[in-house]
Amino acid sequence: QVQLVDTGGGLVQAGGSLTLSCAASSSSGSVFRINQAAWYRQAPGKQRELVASIRGSGSANYADFVKGRFTISSNNFANTVYLQMNSLKSEDEGVYYCNADVWHAVSGTRNYWGQGTQVTVSS
Repeated sequence: QVQLVDTGGGLVQAGGSLTLSCAASSSSGSVFRINQAAWYRQAPGKQRELVASIRGSGSANYADFVKGRFTISSNNFANTVYLQMNSLKSEDEGVYYCNADVWHAVSGTRNYWGQGTQVTVSS
């Protein structure tokens, strides 16, 4: 009943920036809220890894390899999560996935994944 849609990926030069968005929506139109969310990424041939996470309080945590370069945030309506990525490196390439615990008025709290968005960094 809740869908997460990841957007914002693309091709960027090394040192450039991208902002990813994870938009939650309810097909039933019922009230929902993202309680906590995270961005993961997966490079070809590698396991999916946690990049950053954010709680409902707004507190955020980052993997060491993105600290100081990436910022996770959410909008005031708690239905969209962002990942601002600066100073991108070739090793940041991969498919980025949003994951979120979403409370829904009908189905309660469940965990959802977005479909992923590709980030490609050219050197």
